[in-house]
Amino acid sequence: MPGMVTNGTENRSRAGGEAVVLIHGLWMNGLDQLVLARRLRARGYSCIRFRYRSVRRTPAANAEALEAFVKSHRLTHAHFVAHSLGGIVLLHLFARWPDAPPGRSVLLSTPLRGSGAARRMARTRWLRWTLGRSTERGLLGDGPAVPARREVGMIAGTRGCGMGRIIGGVAQPSDGTVAAAETRAEGLTDWIQYPTSHFGLEFSAGAAGLIVRFLETGRFADRKRE
Repeated sequence: MPGMVTNGTENRSRAGGEAVVLIHGLWMNGLDQLVLARRLRARGYSCIRFRYRSVRRTPAANAEALEAFVKSHRLTHAHFVAHSLGGIVLLHLFARWPDAPPGRSVLLSTPLRGSGAARRMARTRWLRWTLGRSTERGLLGDGPAVPARREVGMIAGTRGCGMGRIIGGVAQPSDGTVAAAETRAEGLTDWIQYPTSHFGLEFSAGAAGLIVRFLETGRFADRKRE
């Protein structure tokens, strides 16, 4: 049964200790995932939001904090939905904690091959500071590999509306910030494109439906209908 909501954060773990852990991306604080959390709760999932310092700390350091966060909730099954940089933090978690609770994971436009926009920003003096330590084994493409023993799916946005149009360095098709090609990597269980922008993936009802399908089946599409 759902628990109580405390301190503005969802803490509605199921009786069996199962929950979806939401991980935000660069420059965010988790409030951007409230709509997604509401949609997942409507489908019966308990949600908890992990907040971290995306600029001041490295993805590896944030993964250490994520491990402590998951352990504090005493989850026996942990699904993860991670947006952009949050997906790289998640892969660092799996690398440092191979015995993390079982569950499926969905990444939303995480640049596993490195972000062209981030590379361009890192080469520009007046923009480099905005990335902070997120580029250390992170946004430049030198993060951990997708673990073979976990079910990890990727949704790549294809509506090119975002900062990439201003900064440049984003190949097409893209979600405006991350190119679809930058999200593909060996080890992914499934990969799908969806017509929305980078941040739109967190607010789209259609994307939420894809997330639920993967959490339930390990695939984004019904293979029997393909």
